[in-house]
Amino acid sequence: MRLKTSLLKEPKHKELVSCVGWTTADELYSCSDDHQIMKWNLLTSETTRVVKLPDDIYPIDLHWFPRSVGGKKQSHAESFVLTSSDGKFHLISKSGRVEKSVEAHCGAVLAGRWNSEGTALVTGTPVYSVAWGPDSEKVLYTSGKQLIIKPLQPNAKVLQWKAHDGLILKTDWNSVNDLILSAGEDCKYKVWDSYGRLLYSSQPHEYPITSVAWAGDGELFAVGSFHTLRLCDKTGWSYALEKPNTGSIFNIAWSIDGTQLAGACGNGHVIFAHVVEQRWEWKNLEITLMKRRTMEVHNVINDAVDLLEFRDRVIKASLNYGHLVVSTSLQCYVFSTKNWNTPLIFDLKEGTVSLILQAERHFLLVDGGGLYLYSYEGRLISSPKFPGMRTDVLNAQTVSLSNDTLAVKDKADEKVIYIFEALSGKPLGDGKPLTHKTEIVEIALDQKGLTIERKIAFIDKNRDLYITSVKRFGKEQKIVKIGTMVQTLAWNDTANILCGIQDARFTVWYYPNTVYVDKDLLPKTLYEKDASEFSKNPQIVHFVGNQITIRRADGSLIHLNISPYPAILHEYVSSSKWEDAVRLCRFVKDQTLWACLAAMAVANKDMATAEIAYASIGEIDKVQYINSIKDLPSKESRMAHILLFSGNTQEAETLLLQTGLIYQAIQVNINLYNWDRALELAVKHKTHVDTVLAYRQKFLEDFGKKETNKRFLQYAEGLEVDWNKIKAKIEMEIAKERERAAGSPSVRASVTVQQ
Repeated sequence: MRLKTSLLKEPKHKELVSCVGWTTADELYSCSDDHQIMKWNLLTSETTRVVKLPDDIYPIDLHWFPRSVGGKKQSHAESFVLTSSDGKFHLISKSGRVEKSVEAHCGAVLAGRWNSEGTALVTGTPVYSVAWGPDSEKVLYTSGKQLIIKPLQPNAKVLQWKAHDGLILKTDWNSVNDLILSAGEDCKYKVWDSYGRLLYSSQPHEYPITSVAWAGDGELFAVGSFHTLRLCDKTGWSYALEKPNTGSIFNIAWSIDGTQLAGACGNGHVIFAHVVEQRWEWKNLEITLMKRRTMEVHNVINDAVDLLEFRDRVIKASLNYGHLVVSTSLQCYVFSTKNWNTPLIFDLKEGTVSLILQAERHFLLVDGGGLYLYSYEGRLISSPKFPGMRTDVLNAQTVSLSNDTLAVKDKADEKVIYIFEALSGKPLGDGKPLTHKTEIVEIALDQKGLTIERKIAFIDKNRDLYITSVKRFGKEQKIVKIGTMVQTLAWNDTANILCGIQDARFTVWYYPNTVYVDKDLLPKTLYEKDASEFSKNPQIVHFVGNQITIRRADGSLIHLNISPYPAILHEYVSSSKWEDAVRLCRFVKDQTLWACLAAMAVANKDMATAEIAYASIGEIDKVQYINSIKDLPSKESRMAHILLFSGNTQEAETLLLQTGLIYQAIQVNINLYNWDRALELAVKHKTHVDTVLAYRQKFLEDFGKKETNKRFLQYAEGLEVDWNKIKAKIEMEIAKERERAAGSPSVRASVTVQQ
C-alpha cells in the first residue's frame, strides 16, 4: 500500500496553509495566513476563492459540522467552525458567510472540534490540539509534553500522562478502534490506547512531527512533517513514505470515504494523496488496487492476470469464500473467483461503505445508515437493528458473521453482544443479548456445523478468552473461559478450530467444544508453540485451511502451517463416519487427535468410539464409567449418565424426571452428595425417603459426624433404617425399569439437551 500524491505547479495560497477540511469525498476547503478560504473540486480540478477574511483574522483550525445529526445523514456538510489568532472562533457557512463570531479565549484559539453528534464544540488555548472521545463524553487535549483525557462529568477522574520529550503539536482519537495518536517536537509519533498505555513509538524523524490524523475506519493513519508524508497501519508500522516539496504539513484531513487525504502545507500548497496498491489475498489469488478504479487479479498457480475496471473509485473490498466483494462510491460489485468477466452489480443506498464481512453463503455491508446482509446473488436478505445502534464505530473486531448468525458488540454498553438470525434479521433465541461481566474487546463466530451448535468466542478487557453458545432460550448459557492474556484470535474457515496468541504462546484449540463435554480433556486437545518470534502485539490476519497468517508489529507477514488431520477429523465426525475417524487416529498415532475424537464422540453420544479414544489416551477411569453406562437397562438412563459424564447434572435430572424414573433421579443426587435435592425429590414424589435417609446416615457414620440438618432430623424422627428392605426396593426399581425398556420401545424424553 502506498500514497499517490499530487501538487499543483504553483501554490494557490500566498502564505502558509494552516488547515483543510472535506465537505464531500471530492470537495475540500483550505484556509491560509493570506486570509483566504479556497474551495477545491477534485472532479473538475477547479480551485475557487470562497471568501477573503478580514485582515485581523489569521485562521488556525477548521472543522466541518458533522454530516450525521440526530440520526439524519446529510449528503454534505453545510457549515464549519474556524478558530483564529484573535481569540475568537467563527461559525462560517459553506458559501463563506460568517454566521457568528464568539469571543472564546484571551490569546489565539489553537484548536476547535465538533463532537460526533454536532451537539458540542471544544476549543483550546494554549492547547495545540484537541480531540473528542468515541462516545463524546471525554475530551483529549495537549498541555506541553502531557496528554490529558478529561471526562465531561463533574468530579470524574482526569487521566494525564507524559507522552513526549518535547512539546506535543497534534493529537487524534479514533472512534472505531479507540486508539490515540500523538505527535511532538521530539520528532516522534506515538500510538496509545485510551488508558494511556503506549502501543507504538516511532524512531525520531529529522524534523518535528507537525500533524497526525486517523482515517475514519481506524485502519490507517497519516503523519506529516517537513517535506514528509507517511502512511501507517493502526498498529504503528509504516506502509509508505513520501517526500513531497511541501514545507511542513501543518494539518491532515482524510476524506469521508477514507480513500484520500489532503495536507495543509507551509509553502502555500495543498497536497492531495490517494491510497493505492492495497492488497487482498485468499488461497492462490492476490488482488491489488492499481489505480483508484482498477484492480489487478493475479493467480499465483498459473500466473494468469485479470484487470477489473470500475466506473467509480473503489472504497472497500473483501476477498474470501470464493468471492470478491467491492464497494465503490455508488455501487457494489460481486465477483466469483471462477469468473472475473461477469460481476453482479447493484446500487448502494448510502454510498460510503465502512466495512465488508463475508461468510460462505452471504456477506455484510456496513455503512452510516445500517447493517445490510446480501446473498452473493445480490439479494438483500435482512437488515438487523438494535436500540442505539451506531454503525460508524463498527469494525471487524466488533462484528462477526457466520452462515446463520450475526453478532454485534454494543458500543453504548461494551459488556453486551447482540446476536441476530442472519436470514430474518431478528434477535436469536429469546431475544436477550449476551451479557458478560466485563467490557468485551473482540468477538468471533465459528463458521461451520449446525446452527444449534453455533459458538461465539470473545476476548474481554482483561485479555481473557471465553466461549459460549449463541442459542439462548430461557436459562443462562454457560460462558466458559478457555484462555488468558489472549492478544488476537481467529476461527478456521473450513472447520470449527480456533487459534490465538496467548501470553507468548501461539495456541490452537482443535476442538473448543471440549470445554462443554469434558473440561479436564481441554488441555490435551491443544496445539501450542512458542510465539516469541512474532515479536510484540502480533495480529492474526487469516486462518484459511491449515495455514495461519500473522502480521508482526513491524508489518511483516509470517505464515504458519498446522496439522491437516484435525480438520479431516472434524469432517469425518460431521458426516458421522466414526470408523473412518478411529482409523485416522490409529494412522496418525497422536494423543491430541485421540483426545479430540474422545470429546467429539461424547458430544455426539457415540460411546463406543468414546471408549476407544479414552482408552488410547490412558483415561481408564472414564473408560470404566462408559462401560458402566452401557450396562444401564434403559435408553433414558444411558442418556442421563452421558449428560452426567459431561457435567450437565441439571439436564440429566430433568431427563430422568420427565421419563418417570424418579428413583434414578434421586440416586443421581445421592451419588453426587446433593443431599438436600435428593430429599426434596423423595418428599415431593412420596417415595424412597427412607433410602435417602439411609445413605445420608451411612455417609455421616463413615466420617464420624452427627446429623445437624434440621430437615433430615425431622424426617429421620422415629424411622428405623432397614438396609434389606431398602435393597429390595432398589432391586424392584431396577427390574421395573428393565421391564419397561424391554416391553415397549423407549421414548426419548422431550427435553432439549443443551451442551
